[in-house]
Amino acid sequence: MKTLYLVMDLINDLVHQDGANRTGLAAEVERRHVLTHSKIAIAKARSDGIPVGYVIVGWSQDYREWPANSPMFGPAREHQLLKLDTWSTQIHEAVAPEKEDYIIIKHRVSPFYGTNLEPILRAQNISRLVMSGVSTNYVMQSAVREAHDRGYEVVILEDACSALSEEEHQWAIKGLSRMAQVTTSDTFTFASG
Repeated sequence: MKTLYLVMDLINDLVHQDGANRTGLAAEVERRHVLTHSKIAIAKARSDGIPVGYVIVGWSQDYREWPANSPMFGPAREHQLLKLDTWSTQIHEAVAPEKEDYIIIKHRVSPFYGTNLEPILRAQNISRLVMSGVSTNYVMQSAVREAHDRGYEVVILEDACSALSEEEHQWAIKGLSRMAQVTTSDTFTFASG
């Protein structure tokens, strides 16, 4: 079974201690050791020859893809957040991509909507997606549900995910456990299956 490890939205503005979300999501990411667990999982995937894909949320410098009617993304333009090709949308240095990794740029919550993800999966004959990232109750919810409905086998690395609170994280994981295998970075073996 061909697998892709999808690392979602571990960008500076969301998870870095100096990012725009440092007192919210970034603090919870640090408390849960998400970057450490992600780094372990990425190393395991690469060691097993499993490709890694990184999802980045953001918009062009002129915000041409920005959804003005979105309560979630609405303030981004006003505060000049999540501009592509800036420090804010770079993958955190602790889990930086390598040249052979896939980069998926998204302009909404879902990594499937309007992106190159599905063409990559089809071209590479991927049938299993291992996923982690932030936040559990947004990108993970959206990605897992869409992958499930598109016929992919889905695995969630729970310890490499975070939401704004442990309660939100656990609520999201509980709901997703019916659509995906839930495991951890230290116990999952990429080469299996």
